[in-house]
Amino acid sequence: MDMVMKLGASSAVVIFTKSSCCISHTIETLIRSFGANPTVYELDTHPNGKQMEKALIELGCQPSVPAIFIGKELVGGANEIMSLNVRGKLKQLLIGANAIWV
Repeated sequence: MDMVMKLGASSAVVIFTKSSCCISHTIETLIRSFGANPTVYELDTHPNGKQMEKALIELGCQPSVPAIFIGKELVGGANEIMSLNVRGKLKQLLIGANAIWV
């Protein structure tokens, strides 16, 4: 779990994904559409992917991917990101994390 938290805090936006997950790709595309450049870890290709996936599940991510950290905090998965976007709060969260500048 420490490795996931450390990686999650290593950049303004961090996304844990799997290369075959279309929802992960959609969330990454949404975040990039605001001008952010997230750090992406694909668990199915990462050497420690299985341990990282287990840690994400322990942190409450169900399903384990996508899991998104913004501003060093675990925001959640696709549902949380889409909800923030629909409510117009995702952009402000990205600005607050210094992931984008306006």
